[in-house]
Amino acid sequence: MADEPQKKPHLSALVGHTNGLTKPASLSATTTRSTGGGGGSATASSKKLVIKNFRERPKLPDNYTQDTWQKLHEAVGAIQSSISIKYNLEELYQAVENLCSYKVSATLYKQLRQVCEEHVKAQILQFREYPFVMHRDSLDSLLFLKKINKCWQDHCRQMIMIRSIFLFLDRTYVLQNSVLPSIWDMGLELFRNHIISDKQVQTKTIDGILLLIERERNGEAVDRSLLRSLLSMLSDLQVYKESFEQRFLEETNCLYAAEGQRLMQEREVPEYLHHVNKRLEEEGDRVITYLDHSTQKPLIACVEKQLLGEHLSAILQKGLDSLLDENRISDLTQTYQLFSRVKGGQQILLQHWSEYIKNFGTTIVVNPEKDKDMVQELLDFKDKVDHIIEVCFQKNEKFINLMKESFETFINKRPNKPAELIAKYVDSKLRAGNKEATDEELERILDKIMIIFRFIHGKDVFEAFYKKDLAKRLLVGKSASVDAEKSMLSKLKHECGAAFTSKLEGMFKDMELSKDVMVQFKQYMQNQSDPGNIDLTVNILTMGYWPTYTPMEVHLNSEMIKLQEVFKTFYLGKHSGRKLQWQTTLGHAVLKAEFKEGKKEFQVSLFQTLVLLMFNEGDEFSFEEIKMATGVEDSELRRTLQSLACGKARVLIKNPKGKDVEDGDKFIFNGDFKHKLFRIKINQIQMKETVEEQVSTTERVFQDRQYQIDAAIVRIMKMRKTLGHNLLVSELYNQLKFPVKPGDLKKRIESLIDRDYMERDKDNPNQYHYVA
Repeated sequence: MADEPQKKPHLSALVGHTNGLTKPASLSATTTRSTGGGGGSATASSKKLVIKNFRERPKLPDNYTQDTWQKLHEAVGAIQSSISIKYNLEELYQAVENLCSYKVSATLYKQLRQVCEEHVKAQILQFREYPFVMHRDSLDSLLFLKKINKCWQDHCRQMIMIRSIFLFLDRTYVLQNSVLPSIWDMGLELFRNHIISDKQVQTKTIDGILLLIERERNGEAVDRSLLRSLLSMLSDLQVYKESFEQRFLEETNCLYAAEGQRLMQEREVPEYLHHVNKRLEEEGDRVITYLDHSTQKPLIACVEKQLLGEHLSAILQKGLDSLLDENRISDLTQTYQLFSRVKGGQQILLQHWSEYIKNFGTTIVVNPEKDKDMVQELLDFKDKVDHIIEVCFQKNEKFINLMKESFETFINKRPNKPAELIAKYVDSKLRAGNKEATDEELERILDKIMIIFRFIHGKDVFEAFYKKDLAKRLLVGKSASVDAEKSMLSKLKHECGAAFTSKLEGMFKDMELSKDVMVQFKQYMQNQSDPGNIDLTVNILTMGYWPTYTPMEVHLNSEMIKLQEVFKTFYLGKHSGRKLQWQTTLGHAVLKAEFKEGKKEFQVSLFQTLVLLMFNEGDEFSFEEIKMATGVEDSELRRTLQSLACGKARVLIKNPKGKDVEDGDKFIFNGDFKHKLFRIKINQIQMKETVEEQVSTTERVFQDRQYQIDAAIVRIMKMRKTLGHNLLVSELYNQLKFPVKPGDLKKRIESLIDRDYMERDKDNPNQYHYVA
């Protein structure tokens, strides 16, 4: 049996119309013929059936449109009344398709709109009559909102059902007419026009929503799903912005304005900022949970403005200093994050940050009582602000740069002293006996010192004191590590250039050359007929490299004088034309002594040596006798005797007892001297810096500065030939690397005019000419 595939006719065949619906004709392409007879065979033959379109379009039966609409009307009514539909949904859909095929679409759309409009209009009555009193404790507002929400949910559900039946109409006729809204949009339009646009209903709805949000902001639990549904309704109906958002933002503005004013008075800054952060999180959560996304930006901006923007200065004035003093990292992080959200917030935070650094730093620098700990406090303070910038301020470049400027400002409020103390601090770290740090820790400390060093204007003051301390470390073997010394030198060279460190490098070179000279001198002495009992070591210092030392004539014993002459002959024999000047203030020696307890060795200065050697000739001497015999200067001798008779290791006994050495005091050799060590170092008091040394070092720096100013003026005038006073001063400020006052520059200019290096213009006293 063969089957021919069916061909779908162009038009639906109307065979009967029981329900006013078409039934597809059951067409068979097979006819069967059977022959009777018991046990007989049946044969079947197939005939081809061809289906063609009607030559004329079939007409609709009478009243078909009216009857069909009646059934559709009943179905829509059943949906709107939430009762079951009598008819099959597929049949209803087919009926709409048939009507549309016969150009009844316009009428059908119009009728559907009318039915829906009548239904929506009828809904408004229940809301107008609904009692609604605006009280904060009233449940009426909530009941009203639930009622309007139910009405909206029902309407949406009904329109979805109605659209599914009239889908063919929606996708053909409505789609082709751009003027007409789709069935869903028509439903929204009707609901908007007849319910939400009703002034009374809209007011009640918006008031109710705002009341719920206010209650939630006050900490009450509210039905968030109800709010989400209602606000979604307003958004779908395209009345969200005009009816709700504007009023919502106005009320938010008023609420947070009042709250900000009140809490700024009541709370401390960390608590207030925590509250602001909490409020911002809450509002952000509201946007996610039930507000329209478009509200996020204006809502958050409103909260930021009223809780932060209006109180930026007040917050910082009230609490920033205490947060920084107490190093409250989490609160400072929160402050930075919140202030970064507000326009101008970072800028005002920067200003207060800078002021704090300047004020705090100034208290460290300008107080002479804090000089002892100044550098350590500066390092600790720098570590603290670095940590805050890294952790709290997200390594913001603006905060880093302003911190550097602020450090530079306050550290130079007290000229020269910080530079001097930094040099002393480095000395304390590089001196032997400093067991506080390993090599790695020492390197880290030196790196930190260099950061503070960069902020100083008077780097020449640092150089002068550093050079003096370095000389002491090298000459008395007090340097903790040559590697650390050279590391510091390379840091200074990198920071200030080769010219800054050339003399310091020369000092190291002298020490290395001195070692080579001493090897040769030892060999020279071995060839002498009378090498002597004293083992002499000499450091040859180039005068230009080392600090200036005042020579002091003392009375050396004959053996020492003889050794000096031997060395002088040896050295000048190798280096003719050079002049040697002995610096007795820098000499030191190791003395062997015998006491009742046994032998001891003393590590002492040359002045201490001269005093102690006198006691080989006698057991008791007066101050005046010692002074006459040694030739040591008065104040230096008093300090020397103090170290021997009043210190921890009392080799001499002073009579009368006392801390200070007075005229007429007697000194007796202490034969009963006892000490647990074999080699004892007696503190070299003369190596400690005196006030006079400090003053002289500072004065030398100022003298050097005058020479540099003079040289700079001559250099500029030689190049320019003629120059005005203001331009000359401006050029000098650019060239000089240390701070200088205009008055000092004027004095140097006058000095150069007096010495005929330059002259004033005869007509214009503010104009200078270079004199060749």
